[in-house]
Amino acid sequence: MAKRTGASILTVRYPTRLISALLIFRGPRRERRADAPMKAAAKQVLLLLNLIRLWPTLLIIAFSGSDAPIRADIRRWCAILFHEEPAGFALLHRHMHLMVFFREYRNLVYLRLPFARAYRWMMPPLDSLHLDIPDLGPGCFIQHGFSTMVAVERIGANFWLNQQVSIGYSNDDDCPTIGNDVTVRPGAKIVGKLRIGDGATIGLNTVVTGNVPAGATVFGVPGRVIWRNRVDT
Repeated sequence: MAKRTGASILTVRYPTRLISALLIFRGPRRERRADAPMKAAAKQVLLLLNLIRLWPTLLIIAFSGSDAPIRADIRRWCAILFHEEPAGFALLHRHMHLMVFFREYRNLVYLRLPFARAYRWMMPPLDSLHLDIPDLGPGCFIQHGFSTMVAVERIGANFWLNQQVSIGYSNDDDCPTIGNDVTVRPGAKIVGKLRIGDGATIGLNTVVTGNVPAGATVFGVPGRVIWRNRVDT
């Protein structure tokens, strides 16, 4: 039992109400109609069984500000995967769902949150996805992400990363800088001290060794601009 002090009562009661709300929430009506009752029940049981492994990240996100990058990440994942914009307890419930069913999402969470080494063993990340990103903008989405290495100076907001991608150094002191709203498709290779402009798309299996202008779609080996959209700055 907790001691009857203001701090200890707050510490016990708040997570209790938070946990109750997370387990009761089942998402929007559209998803409940799509899932068979047994499938929906099985997912809720899995979330319940994993709750003990989720509490460190849940508490950190629950007490983070509304503009925290990890919250923007969750909203973008939900917009792409579930076509919804969760908030409040719904956002935390979706975080639980993503942690349990999308291992590549765990890599992003551990990159974002403090003291990740202390609790990442509880829910191991995808071991073939390596992210060395000292400055990552909000709204990052990783699709599959296996066999992928990313080492950059900076990545802007709303980055989309696919699987079997290599982004990194050409020698021991250079690496790329990536702007906002950039998409990198499966198998792409981006190497050296270069800049990928805002709104660019790097196509399937493309090799990039030079700067890419804003709004460009690059494809081929070596990569060439095949289309360019106007990007307002």
